[in-house]
Formats: sequence, C-alpha cells, structure tokens
Amino acid sequence: MEESSKLALPDAFLDFLQVNGLDPSIYTASDSTPRYIRLKPGCEAYLEEVEAEMKCKIEKVDWLPGFYSLPPDIQIASSKAYQEGKIYGIDAASGAAVLALDISAGDHVLDLCAAPGAKLCMISDLLGGSGSVTGVDVASHRLAACRTMLQKYALGDRCRLFVGDGTTFSLLPVGFHSESKSCESALEGKGDAFREWTSRRPYKERKKATKARKTVASQLVLGSQHPELIFYGRHSGVVGLTRSELYQSGCDSEVSSQGYDKVLVDAECTHDGSIKHIQKFEHWGWTTLQHRVLDAERTDSLTTLQLKLLSNGFRLLKVGGSLVYSTCSLTVAQNEDVVQKFLKENASAELQEINGAKNWPCKSGQIPNTLRFDPLTSQTSGLFVAKFLKLAI
Repeated sequence: MEESSKLALPDAFLDFLQVNGLDPSIYTASDSTPRYIRLKPGCEAYLEEVEAEMKCKIEKVDWLPGFYSLPPDIQIASSKAYQEGKIYGIDAASGAAVLALDISAGDHVLDLCAAPGAKLCMISDLLGGSGSVTGVDVASHRLAACRTMLQKYALGDRCRLFVGDGTTFSLLPVGFHSESKSCESALEGKGDAFREWTSRRPYKERKKATKARKTVASQLVLGSQHPELIFYGRHSGVVGLTRSELYQSGCDSEVSSQGYDKVLVDAECTHDGSIKHIQKFEHWGWTTLQHRVLDAERTDSLTTLQLKLLSNGFRLLKVGGSLVYSTCSLTVAQNEDVVQKFLKENASAELQEINGAKNWPCKSGQIPNTLRFDPLTSQTSGLFVAKFLKLAI
C-alpha cells in the first residue's frame, strides 16, 4: 500500500494528545484504515458483481454482521451498487455503536443526533418491517440528507424525521394507525390530519411548509420544544394524526411505559477521533484546528451540550430500555467525564456491559464497560461507546 505523506502536527495538538493519553501515530502513520460498507439485507448475491466493478477484494468483517471492508482509496459513490442502493458507506465503529443497542423486532428507536444518516439507515435495516425509528437533528440541511438516504435505500417506511433541538425534544413514539385501518378511514373526520407523505406537494402546501420552517427556526432560537416534521413513512404512525395529536408530549409516568425502547445519542463533538477530519486541517490551516478542537471555551460548550443530549435522550427512554452514548472524539472530557457526570445526576441509570463486545477489536475506556475504538487498535475511525439501562426507582 502506498504511504501517504506524514502530517507535521503542531505542538499544541501534540500536547493535547499527550494530555488525553493518545498516540500521535494515529494521525502521522500511513493511512491504512480500511473503508467500510454495509450491504443492504438481501443483496448478498451482488458481492461478486460489486468486487468486479470496483476492481478490488471486499473482505467480510467477521465481528460485525453485514459489514465489509475495502481498500481506503476506493471510491464507492460512482459504483452501480451504491447508486442502486445496495451498499452504503458507514464506518465499522459507528456500526458497532448501533449494534450495541441490541435492537429487537418491534422496538421504537430514537436517534437523537441523526445526521448525516448512515446509522439511521442501519437502525431501519435492523428493525425490518416492525417498530419505528425517529430521527432528530438541529441542522435542517443535514437532516434533509437523511431523508434522501432513507428514500434512496427504501428504508423510510417506518421512520419520521424532525428538525429540532435534541436537548429539548419531547415527542414519544406514536401508534401505528395505518396498521389497524386504511389511510382513507384514518382520515375520516380529520380534515387537518397528515396524509401520506410525498415530495411533490402543491404550491400552497410548500408555501405553508416554508412558513412553518421559519417559525420552527425562531422557536429553536428561543428554546421551544416544537420541532418540524420533514418526513414520515407510510407506517411510521403519523398518517391519520392531527398536528395536536402528533405533538403531544408525555408526562414522566407515560414515558416510563410508553417511551422509546432504544435511544442512540451520537453526540456532536470535536471529531478528533477521525483521521480524515484531522488531516483536513493541513489544508484548512492549523489555526482552524486550534479553534475547532483545542479551544477550551468550545470544548466546555460541547461537553455541556453532550450532557444535555444524553440526559434528554435518557428521559425519553422507557423503564427497561437501553441508551447508547457515543462520540467520535477520543478525549476524556467528552467521554468518560460526561458519563460520570450523567451517572451522578441520574440514579435510574446503570452502565451496562455491551453484549458481544468481547469479540470486538477495541479496548476498554477509563470507566468499566465503556469502549474505545481507534485506528491503531481497531482499524476503524476513533469512537467512544457507553451503554445505559434505565431502571425503575
């Protein structure tokens, strides 16, 4: 494999790595981390065709079902398999975070930081024709990319997407009206009910949606809990509901029994665990790295946000449900420190061992039952993973 040029990392970043006990060779060694793809279930027969088109050997990832690795320089976007929705790119470490949820048929799953959408697609894959998945993200353009992915891979049938603040999102899973009655009967007597979603809407509806987006944007600035629904599948439970029915928030007792079965909080972070992200600063300039990764004020605001996202995701979890918290940062402040603060504030939270992780190529975090992936240990991008169970108290 041809070696890439080594980065001349600035002293400030080297000091940052030393404080966090990180090996600088993660970033300065040749980029040998494979590229990973997930094969859409039912498309296994196309593997040889994909290999022939990409002119490379695709290796099955033994520890992660449905995942395959290929050389890091291979571009998948121009391939027929990608364009036809048979494969999508997702790092193996991210796949492990989703697998840690231990999704079962019929689960209602919340992805609280859903963009750009690969993990959302994997969740939908695992659910198959049951349950529901709710994706939330504060960035409307990034969530629109999620919508595009769900449509491309035909995985949106039981999904709904909300542009909203993950720290205040409060909507519970909804019942599947379309399973018990037809769309037509569900709409009887409900003139303002949601009809089957379509991207081709009349001008008046598009104008109304634009006005709603502006309202939501102003509400988000003011800390409102009213998100904007930008997509919903036919069997997501939305069709037939009125806006007032959809936007009902549950009280604590209702959440305990009717909340989400599984919640994923892949929180916003400094992305220092991503080799490719750090390599970009060679072109962006190391001054930008100082602001985005090393600046103490930014890090403090991020850890505050991460704790709020984790706390709100856990609040929406039903008793007996599981939450996975992950970041693509390798710092202690954004991972173990956030976990410890969260556990101190939530007596009903129990840090769990992740089933199946004994066979994963990762190492333990500084807190028992937490995991860390990194390029040297795992041949993946860097990722921290922790899993919590919600107890009855």
